[in-house]
Amino acid sequence: MTNIFPVIMCGGSGTRLWPASRPSLPKQFIPLAGNRSLFQETVSRVAALAEDGGELLVVGGVGHKRAILDQLEEIGISAVILLEPEGRDSSAAMAAAALWTAERAPDAINLFVASDHHIPDDTAFRQSVAYAAGAAAKGRIVTLGVVPTEPSSAYGYIAPAGSGLSEVSAFVEKPDQQTARRYISEGYLWNSGNFIVRADILIEELRERAAAVAEAVQVALTQAELDGPALTLGSEFSVAPKISIDYAVMEKTDRASVLPVNFEWSDLGAWDSVYASGEGDVGLHILEDSEGCLVRACDGVMVAAIGLRDVGIVVEPDAVLVTDLKKSQDVKKVVERLRKLSPQHLDFPPPDTPETLEAGAVRLTAWLRQVALPVWSSLGQDESGGFEEVLALDGRHIATSRRARVQTRQLQVYAEAGRQGWRGPWRAVVDAGLARLVEVYLKPDGQMRTLLAPDGTPLDETAMVYDQAFLMFALARVPSGTREVDFETRAATVRDLLSARADYKGGVKESGHHPYQSNAHMHLLEAALAWEEAGGGGEWAALSDRIVTLARTSFIDEETGALREFFQQDWSPATGEDGALVEPGHQFEWAWLLARYSRRRDDLVALVDAWRLYEVGLKGIDSKRQIAVDAMNIDGSVRSARARLWPQTEWLKASLILASLCTEKKRTVCLEQAAMAQRALWRYLTPQGVWHDKLLENGKFIDEPAPASSFYHIMAAYVQLRETLTELQPDAALSVRLG
Repeated sequence: MTNIFPVIMCGGSGTRLWPASRPSLPKQFIPLAGNRSLFQETVSRVAALAEDGGELLVVGGVGHKRAILDQLEEIGISAVILLEPEGRDSSAAMAAAALWTAERAPDAINLFVASDHHIPDDTAFRQSVAYAAGAAAKGRIVTLGVVPTEPSSAYGYIAPAGSGLSEVSAFVEKPDQQTARRYISEGYLWNSGNFIVRADILIEELRERAAAVAEAVQVALTQAELDGPALTLGSEFSVAPKISIDYAVMEKTDRASVLPVNFEWSDLGAWDSVYASGEGDVGLHILEDSEGCLVRACDGVMVAAIGLRDVGIVVEPDAVLVTDLKKSQDVKKVVERLRKLSPQHLDFPPPDTPETLEAGAVRLTAWLRQVALPVWSSLGQDESGGFEEVLALDGRHIATSRRARVQTRQLQVYAEAGRQGWRGPWRAVVDAGLARLVEVYLKPDGQMRTLLAPDGTPLDETAMVYDQAFLMFALARVPSGTREVDFETRAATVRDLLSARADYKGGVKESGHHPYQSNAHMHLLEAALAWEEAGGGGEWAALSDRIVTLARTSFIDEETGALREFFQQDWSPATGEDGALVEPGHQFEWAWLLARYSRRRDDLVALVDAWRLYEVGLKGIDSKRQIAVDAMNIDGSVRSARARLWPQTEWLKASLILASLCTEKKRTVCLEQAAMAQRALWRYLTPQGVWHDKLLENGKFIDEPAPASSFYHIMAAYVQLRETLTELQPDAALSVRLG
């Protein structure tokens, strides 16, 4: 069997287990379920897996070096220790271990385990890992999915594609209790956070999907210094984006597999799970007429409790916690308050700062003119004319492969900037980008390849419908006078190739896992409308009509008014989770397109359809955070409370165009929504001209480079903002010109 290099990840802080768990000695280094620490239990559990040619690795923070060394010595086990100068979440830690492993055994398998999980049955765990290693050796990234024992909202869930070891259909975040019950009934598994993967495969995935992480950690390893028995990674490690492996790789990869396991498992993430382990009581205590209680008393303290039910009492020399065990997840809120962070001066107003639509529009215009457009036309375009896929939040270059759709989106952005009067070098940007597009991205038949290396080497020759739609859209926006002049002929060639593939309903099959989808058609409609506006031939209007008809008859659910994402071959809704998916951002985007179509055709039915979609999209606005979430189900329940940048722009665009077309009563609603959407958008934008992409439910952004693809959404929102203000408030529109 391939050598296994177990990797124990010691980066957790365990804030929900305050006051016993502190930054100086977090939960993995204190006894919680027995006499040994969770770290020591984990080391003992996995060390045997490294005996046949592998090595045991521990990745932890420099501040915990002494604890790691002392606790390893106590149990008589040695390990390679990689110390992080700063915690940068799991993807950076795993990258360090994988790179270290690959240098010594290129085909070795890494087993990544958290240092703070409670797994009493060591034998069952090792047997599961050995079985998963067979699939990992063949290139799969296997995670262990624990068969749930109850509907818990404390864990993320995994939807397996089949029984036994199978591909992953979806990773979902911590649900509410009702959703958790549904997940269990549908065969979902708890996400244990254990991974079994060949080191070279993980490195390959990180370089493709989180290049900034791989690049920084690779440099940090070359800078590493040996400090006694530990290797301290170099300062470049602190530059790696702070992003979990779930977000960086697992949600994006097509290599993910899950193995269901039945052994007892808990991440001991809060005091209720410590109580459930049956071994959580510590110290002197007396309970009278009390049931279901957990008591942990430090040395020299006696705890007495009378008449309590389901209460946790944790006593440390400097702090006491008393909590309803059912509320123990909320201990983290107490910790946040204890941190007493000093308020920081913000260049941008906080998201809840009242601001009129007009004032926000003026500020967005200045940000585009003075910051974003200059940044992405210089740092975001290389000497060959190709556009970067991402930029680090500090503007640094990130070496990564490049999707064709990003090239055409950026072309459209700068062509549109020129149309809007920007006096920057938009024409030179477009000329260079267009020349590079024709040189390396277009195939002989005129369609675009999907993916290229930075040097122009093709990595994926597939001609995705989605990509061709953006090629046609960009060509519609590029003005005459650039180097390439035969734009409509090029666009019409691609259009005709796609039309020849259309089925009896006018739908076009996409490549990839979801061949029958609405999303690719949405951008085909956008391209067709753009060519209609540019004076293209009647075939563009015919294409628009076909797609709108398909949307009305198949994409839009008659009962709910919601637009579905995925379908079967006859364009009936897909089965299971795929068929129930509703994305608020796409409800708004389709509403915006149908409103444009309605105005062009004087089609009031299309306007009614647009309004229904808009109302569905509004159900996806989190009223507390005032932000559009990523995904709902067809019944209106939230599927993913995460919130990306692009749905905020679509919420803004749809609100603005409907304000122009609807009655005065609805106009008031739309303008209020537009102001909210604009404030939501500002949460993502930075003074440096880049942006965050993903906002978590806890209000924090995932630390990752800014994707260039978002610029297309931001520019479209600006254009609609200017158009609506010009129609409704001409005086205000004078101050939102890019020129």
